[in-house]
Amino acid sequence: MSESVGGRSGDEGSGHGRSPDPPACIIIGMAGSGKTTLMQQIAASLSSSRTPAYLLNLDPAVLNVPYRANIDIRDSIKYKNVMEQYRLGPNGGILTCLNLFAAQFQTVLELAEKRRNQFKYMFVDTPGQIEVFTWSASGSIITESLATTFPTCVLFVVDTVRCKSPMTFVSNMMYACSILYKTRLPLVVVFNKIDAEKHDFAVSWMEDYAVFDEVLREESTFADSLARSMAITLEELYKNIHSVGVSAITGEGMDDLFAVIRTAAKEYHESYRPDLEARTRKRAEEEQTSAEEAYKAFQQDRDKNESRSTPVDTMWAPEEDDEGEPEDEEDIDEEEHAREEAEKEELLAYVAKLNLEHGAPPK
Repeated sequence: MSESVGGRSGDEGSGHGRSPDPPACIIIGMAGSGKTTLMQQIAASLSSSRTPAYLLNLDPAVLNVPYRANIDIRDSIKYKNVMEQYRLGPNGGILTCLNLFAAQFQTVLELAEKRRNQFKYMFVDTPGQIEVFTWSASGSIITESLATTFPTCVLFVVDTVRCKSPMTFVSNMMYACSILYKTRLPLVVVFNKIDAEKHDFAVSWMEDYAVFDEVLREESTFADSLARSMAITLEELYKNIHSVGVSAITGEGMDDLFAVIRTAAKEYHESYRPDLEARTRKRAEEEQTSAEEAYKAFQQDRDKNESRSTPVDTMWAPEEDDEGEPEDEEDIDEEEHAREEAEKEELLAYVAKLNLEHGAPPK
């Protein structure tokens, strides 16, 4: 696991003052949406503005990372070795690598915390298989751990060109809704590739349902009614997310992206952080209650078992003979009789002795 400080940490940021509490951005998106290329452009833009950044690569299957990663999962976990060792396919290998990495993610956070005053932003590049990260236990562990340490937001990258299709647009927005519900973190929809297709149409669809409905009428497909129903539902989502258009190739819109990230960080402190702390307290209370109930159940079972059992020192055990085996009743009776006879003989002998001492003739 490599660890270094990206950007030019020795220089003062121009236009981007240092912050003791830098925002962390988790970059998520469908395969082909341009996440890694966007990560490269982010690193280049921050470097050109002399703004230090902390970059993490969590994709174990990528061959080449086009930016300088401070933490790279490939340094500690070998994707091909994991596939061979556990006999897994591509997706299973990525998931297992994330599971192994999540187990040591606390160490990653400790490294980042030591340098938190030396960088302005943190960006986390996730695997291209979006479901591997968003719907896995390891992805949840990494996201929640990061969110408890830094003000965190999610950048959901979508392909603007493909979103020209109303159904594809709605599908992406539904996925954005699921990510927002799953992570409960500020969400920024990043319309990438605006150098090929401007994202103005997407903004108008999000702001005005009538415009989107008109486009659906022109499409006239069997899924119109479904898309129309989903679009109505998504109107509430649009009120709770941010959107921005960028080009990972030309760098267009990068200043807008950084501005939106800072806004999302403020929202994190105002709304999401209190909710996160409340959920953390509730989880801790539930765990404490569960532990107390388990201990009470253990005590009850122990007391119940003790009341049913007889103390060892009051239990009767038959006497044992020289061979170590219990004696039967006949042996016990014979021993009792012999002992009684011996006592009688001793008594008679004692009486005879007394008679002799007092001069009485023995009987």
